[in-house]
Amino acid sequence: MPNVTVVDMAGKKVGEITLSDAIFGIEPNKTVMHMAVVNHLANQRQGTQSTLTRSEVSGGGRKPWRQKGTGHARQGSIRAPQWRHGGVALGPKPRDYRYSLNRKVRQLAIKSALSDKVLDNSLIVIDGLKMDGYNTKTMVNCLNAIGAGKKSLIVLADNDKFVIKSAANIPGVKTTQFNTINAYDIINADTLVIAKDAVAKIEEVYSE
Repeated sequence: MPNVTVVDMAGKKVGEITLSDAIFGIEPNKTVMHMAVVNHLANQRQGTQSTLTRSEVSGGGRKPWRQKGTGHARQGSIRAPQWRHGGVALGPKPRDYRYSLNRKVRQLAIKSALSDKVLDNSLIVIDGLKMDGYNTKTMVNCLNAIGAGKKSLIVLADNDKFVIKSAANIPGVKTTQFNTINAYDIINADTLVIAKDAVAKIEEVYSE
């Protein structure tokens, strides 16, 4: 079982925690992690791009010239795709790019991403991540003290509005809760910062 040092908000070691092998100690499945990243990015696409077809472009109501005898190629409308200002042939139209992965695949991707952070020594467990008010400077000092990278994901056990708002204005820092984590955010972060009380809840949720 992997052991990880527990630090306080000042960066001082206050103990150690033994993480679950089934969640933080598996062999990372790179294929499943890639599937989860592609799925997440696809689900973020708005799919609102649109082009006008020849039937949607204004004008072109009559035939530009007669069918035969002009020496020109036959034409039916000046709004056909080959004309300037004509419609677009086979252009993009609004569509939904969303699709879902199986629950077991999603869970395996999250476990693989968590285990990968442990292997890279990029996981930090912090004890007593609490704040008395909104203070971005205190949060910046805390992240610097514990050695968090420029892109950090903070995982909380509950909806702590002081911590969330204090981290909201820090570039590259994102907060989430144990029950809303996803593989993409974990992989995308340089450092994964998990509150100590959130570790037990993550192990409880993903131990199925």
